Amino acid sequence: MGVEAYRFDGKRALVVGGASGMGAATAALVRDLGAETVVMDHVAVDVPGVKSIEVDLRDRAGIDAAIDECGGPIHALFSCAGVADGTPGIEKINFIGHRHLIDRALAAGMIPRGSAIGMISSAAGLGWEKDLDQLKDYLDTPDFDAAVAWHDANPGHADYMWSKKAICAYVARESMRMLTDGIRLNAILPGPTDTPLAQANADLWLTFGQDFRAVTGIEASTPEEQADVLVFLCSHAARYINGQTIVTDAGYVSAGITGAFPDATPVVDFLRGNY
Repeated sequence: MGVEAYRFDGKRALVVGGASGMGAATAALVRDLGAETVVMDHVAVDVPGVKSIEVDLRDRAGIDAAIDECGGPIHALFSCAGVADGTPGIEKINFIGHRHLIDRALAAGMIPRGSAIGMISSAAGLGWEKDLDQLKDYLDTPDFDAAVAWHDANPGHADYMWSKKAICAYVARESMRMLTDGIRLNAILPGPTDTPLAQANADLWLTFGQDFRAVTGIEASTPEEQADVLVFLCSHAARYINGQTIVTDAGYVSAGITGAFPDATPVVDFLRGNY
């Protein structure tokens, strides 16, 4: 098909959480690749050439209203919004709200056959398989309110790591069902990325893997480097990639698993649940 498989001419894209960081980079890239682009966020959107819709992923009714305002079709849906531990409603912002928005768009027939959904998890989501039984129980909740009730009944899970594991499990489990309707579902798991959110948590987030980067002569990822992969996954060029949670960390996790960089091994073992 050639280079046009990487483009989005004649398509509509929705970027949820596109005001800053990886979301803003995604919105700018998919716009430049030809898509009519809509950006939803809780704060002001400064990305030129896109339509902006306000949404708070903690508010189910607000999500419904935002999807109605967006309308269809949505050929590429990017779930990029995320917050750090300590943010009230983190479980809703990082997962429950995204899932509800996707479900609402699917139920309304806004995501046609041939479309794709890309989500942002994290290296913190590694090891989700170790928690699969509990994650299945969580994902079995049928809607927004039931998922919130699950958290009330299972305290201690309203945190960043659990929300990112939930995304990984959701992608792995729901991708086959969505593919029967011609819709692909994938996610990226970035390593340290120099975003405003990471800068606000720099002592923890941007020091992670610093020794690996020093040895290999690289810097923390830019938002654009992560957006490149996420947008590719929702392009026609990636049409045979589905149900994948792709680690985008320049090889830190692989080096830890294999012992190629021994200092990473204990950290990676912890993240993968190999205690």
